Order: sequence, then structure tokens, then C-alpha cells
Amino acid sequence: MFLTVVDRTTAEIEVKKSRFLAVVARADTEDRARAVIAAARQSNSAARHHCSAFVVGDLPGSRITRASDDGEPSGTAGTPILEVLTGRELTNVVAVVSRIYGGTKLGTGGLARAYAGAVVEALATATVRRRVQRRRVRVELDHADVGRIEADLRARGIDIVSVDYLSTAVLTLAAAEYAMIESALAGSTAGSAEPVRLGTDYVDAAV
Repeated sequence: MFLTVVDRTTAEIEVKKSRFLAVVARADTEDRARAVIAAARQSNSAARHHCSAFVVGDLPGSRITRASDDGEPSGTAGTPILEVLTGRELTNVVAVVSRIYGGTKLGTGGLARAYAGAVVEALATATVRRRVQRRRVRVELDHADVGRIEADLRARGIDIVSVDYLSTAVLTLAAAEYAMIESALAGSTAGSAEPVRLGTDYVDAAV
């Protein structure tokens, strides 16, 4: 299981008069993550450093992770931010912390704790969801039967992703496993349906 955030949240902490302004947001692509970072840089233009990290991708083996210290001492900002995200098993998420210097040096340990702490504060108000894997199937049905079969499939716990009314009614269905969909279709159509497996996607679900 892994998690993601739904909304954009912010937080501000102060450490020895330095202000750390954090933004945490959903980012399903690397481009989206970089856009959030750019927006934070623009909106907090008084800050000298805009340190960030993001994790993008549903499949563990193909996730993109990036961390930036943006001029802070190496390892004192981007990595601590990233460790907060990965430690909470989050993906498709970006965090940016803009620092407005307060005149007192914090040291490497102090910086790392402050950057991580700002992200923790922003996550405290975030809505978190599980990312759930689903199998998708397409099936063609006669128009006369689609209403009854659709209702029966829903009752059997199958998600109706879409219905396209062409020469036949083309349903896209989803569930946790192919076998669940195929068994439900067999029961609903007396074995006459010919489902086509489409692959896997991911959706948000309550934690």
C-alpha cells in the first residue's frame, strides 16, 4: 500500500528568527511537481532558498524522486524533505520549503530539522488517500441488456468506469482483480460476455 495527498496545504514555522514556509501538493507528473516548485518560488520571492523534493509514479520500481537543496549546504534541505515524504509512504506528491533568513545561522543539523519540520507541519492538515491498484476490462453488450447487467455488476461490487453507446454498449469495468470482473460478468450474462483485459490503473481510496 502507498499513499498520496489530495489537496494543497501550507505551514510556517520559525526557528531562530528564520521563517520556513512549506507547501505540500499533489503532483501526478514531474512537470506538475516542477510547476508547484516554480509557483512557490514566485509567491515567496523574499526567500533566498526554495528547497524541495518530490516523488512521482504509482509503480514502486519506476517512481521518480528528486531533492534540491537550492543553495543550502549539501544534504541539509532537499534530502530531509524527501525523507519525510518517503517515510510516510507518499507518492505523487511535492513539497517545497522557502526559507527567509532571520540573521542567525542554524548549523547543518538545525537546518535539516527545520526543513523536515516544516513539511511535517504542512502534512498535518493534508487529506491523505491510499493509491489502490485496479484491473480494467472492456466488454460489449446489447443495448437492450445493458441497464440490467450494469445494475447487477454494481451489486456484485464491480465499478462501472464508463459506458459508450455505439453499435453496441461498450462498458469499461474495474475491480481489484480480473477474476472478480470475469466471474461477475459470467454470472450477469449467463456466460455470454467476452471480456477484454485492458491493464491496470490506480485510483484514490479512503485510508
